[in-house]
Amino acid sequence: MNREMMHFKYFYQNFINMTLAALKPQVEDIINNNSATTDERLLAICKLLEEQVSYYNWVGFYFKNGDKNELKLGPYVGEPTDHTIIPFGKGICGQVAVSNQNFVVPDVSAQDNYIACSITVKAEIVIPVFVNGENVGQIDIDSNTPDPFTEEDERFLEFVCQQVSTILV
Repeated sequence: MNREMMHFKYFYQNFINMTLAALKPQVEDIINNNSATTDERLLAICKLLEEQVSYYNWVGFYFKNGDKNELKLGPYVGEPTDHTIIPFGKGICGQVAVSNQNFVVPDVSAQDNYIACSITVKAEIVIPVFVNGENVGQIDIDSNTPDPFTEEDERFLEFVCQQVSTILV
């Protein structure tokens, strides 16, 4: 990588870090808006992230579906999806429901257990939401950009999930 490209990458990453950090107070404001329902607040978070982060092209929440070993689609922003129910273990989201770990996929075409939502999706990140130590759901973000997610995205989305956990009853 030449010096100009390294400089650009450093500048771009610092810009992204500033953008994600600047979104934290807005996420907190949405969470603290007690006049809105939980689903309205979750949808507002989806809209904020999809509008403010250029490579977040589909943003949504999945939650455990009662006592069933499956996830049910919650509020989301982006192209409509047929994947409203995902069995535990299936796809990236289903794997996170079982592993309780973040899952960053830089190239979805390289994943054996990937559920294709759109031919435009190149990468995905899924971060679990915990309430009292139990994995109750997750935020799922698809990107049409190859390998866009960084450690800063993971830390920011962990913050979002921690905030979301405070409004789940």
